[in-house]
Amino acid sequence: MESIVVEGLVKKFGDFTAVNGVSFSVGEGELFGFLGPNGAGKTTTINILTTLLKPTAGKATVAGYDVSTHPHQVRKRVGLVPQELTVDDDLTGMENLMLQAGLYHIPRSEARRRALELLDLVGLREFADKRVETYSGGMRKRLDLIAGLMHEPEVLFLDEPTLGLDVATRAAIWDYIRRLRKETGTTVFLTTHYMDEADNLCDRIAIIDRGVIKAIDTGEGLKARLGGDIIELELVENGLDVVRLLEGVEGIRRVYVDGGVYRLTVERGDKMLPHVLEVLIQRGVAVKRVSMKRPSLDEVFLEFTGRKLREESGSWEDTFRRRMILRRMRA
Repeated sequence: MESIVVEGLVKKFGDFTAVNGVSFSVGEGELFGFLGPNGAGKTTTINILTTLLKPTAGKATVAGYDVSTHPHQVRKRVGLVPQELTVDDDLTGMENLMLQAGLYHIPRSEARRRALELLDLVGLREFADKRVETYSGGMRKRLDLIAGLMHEPEVLFLDEPTLGLDVATRAAIWDYIRRLRKETGTTVFLTTHYMDEADNLCDRIAIIDRGVIKAIDTGEGLKARLGGDIIELELVENGLDVVRLLEGVEGIRRVYVDGGVYRLTVERGDKMLPHVLEVLIQRGVAVKRVSMKRPSLDEVFLEFTGRKLREESGSWEDTFRRRMILRRMRA
């Protein structure tokens, strides 16, 4: 059974098309990653799926209900954890969860039972009666996650759940997301700017760019589509246009420079590497370091979009829209 079904979704803002004929589906209980660079259309898509925006054309159903014709039914069945923390620093962890439960008219005894279960799940029970202002950033994010689960949503939308957190806290959040899905069976729709996060967490990943879905597959499936090998080179620059030189070498599919490192996508690294080194040496380019590896999700993303996945802070409009959806969900 599908928790999310999107068919030919279009959203226009005046003459600008933010989402252009997007179609995909997400299975019940699936953890689905939605990746895209700045302005790709992922935020607009999420806003439509969470009933904040109405589509210009196309159709989308979430938890079996059409987002345009039955928005209230959708809002009752989805949870949204936006980038911006929504928990109240002046309240305790338990008070925040009970407040969230009250917004969904959950009986107090049931709400407390649910809150204790979720606090246990993310390791916060001993801090339940402490004010949130005393929590670390990671603890606040964990509390925000479970606040979105208090009404037991069928579908949970997580927008950049680990943005700005340190590596250890990010890893802990990953573990909690896995456990939440395993123990609740909730379908999770995740946006992230961390490729390793998408690769480790998601059952499948969609790449969207300029309003169009470029690919949907498992992480391994996407990497298999790219195929070949990645040759990485650090060079001693001598004024030569190395990119143009390498792009002219037969067998090199793509040349990308990142922080002084040249990354070459080739079909057979074992055969191409000696040839590449020979070409560089003949043109007087000294090689400081060379390595070869299989493609990562970063290279896959670059191949499909032509650009890297960058962090985006989001416009004031995004922030406004997210706050509005939280209010409307609680209506």
